[in-house]
Amino acid sequence: MRAIVIDNSGEKPVLTLSEVEDPTPGEGEVLVEVAAAGVNRADLVQASGKYPPPPGESELIGLEVSGRIAALGAGDTGDWQVGDEVCALLAGGGYAEKVAVSAGQLLPVPAGVDLQTAASLPEVACTVWSNLVDAGHLAAGETVLLHGGSSGIGTMGIQVAKALGARVIVTAGSQEKLQRCAELGADVLVNYQETDFLEAVGENTEDGVDVILDLIGADYLDRNLQALAKDGRLVIIGLMGGREGEINLGLMLQRRLSVQATALRGRDRADKARIVAAVRENVWPRVESGEIRPVVQEVLPWEKAQEAHQLLKESQHVGKVVLRVG
Repeated sequence: MRAIVIDNSGEKPVLTLSEVEDPTPGEGEVLVEVAAAGVNRADLVQASGKYPPPPGESELIGLEVSGRIAALGAGDTGDWQVGDEVCALLAGGGYAEKVAVSAGQLLPVPAGVDLQTAASLPEVACTVWSNLVDAGHLAAGETVLLHGGSSGIGTMGIQVAKALGARVIVTAGSQEKLQRCAELGADVLVNYQETDFLEAVGENTEDGVDVILDLIGADYLDRNLQALAKDGRLVIIGLMGGREGEINLGLMLQRRLSVQATALRGRDRADKARIVAAVRENVWPRVESGEIRPVVQEVLPWEKAQEAHQLLKESQHVGKVVLRVG
């Protein structure tokens, strides 16, 4: 089969189409013939050589796909059948014509969503649900601060938070991006190029926000803690602004704050299957009703994978970028 591989023969890594060995579905897995693959910022980090896949997983880039089931492996594969249109959460292997995936990580393509667009959903839906709900315990009537509101995570996070009955504050780097966030339901818009988000939180809440979903890491750590209300929860899912920072433990004790750092890719298959099942139960009906809608900036042929990565690197997108495979 063909797949996008990382060519390290030049000065910089380059994504290129190559022939690779076909995957074979193992126990409890299915083989998916890929129609499209979602592009995620983690893909860029892997392409740079800094984010290897978990042991035993595909070395190929790609954390989510859509397509059709081509074959069933041995063992329990649930009710899935050959020919079913699906999308899937992966630990790797998505930039390819075929991928083997645990049956527990499959989702049906939501009614009303085309097959290519479906590739934009699994990673962001599972990341948002597992972090806002499982880790952040976001509840109706609370306020959440989403950094990077116009990103794939942010655009899904806005909609999930609103569906849960929360008030949403977002940060983004331009008025155009903030306008898109407002269209998705964001209540308070903060242009981080012009306004310190800590000041904006102070002006728009009584004593801070209840939950923060953060992609930045160290650079925002101190201000994130200051922005939290009593019993507030900071959930860190990215390190775009650095890995190491100081924590004010006195502030944490005074306000009973909690900090969690989580990642989805390295979780075991049973945990991923639990998250996928929760997304199918709680998010998919809202996608099918139109309450939550996919936000896709662009669908590119997979020969333009390098261009897709550049779009994300330069933050030229709102929502997701998808590669059309084959």
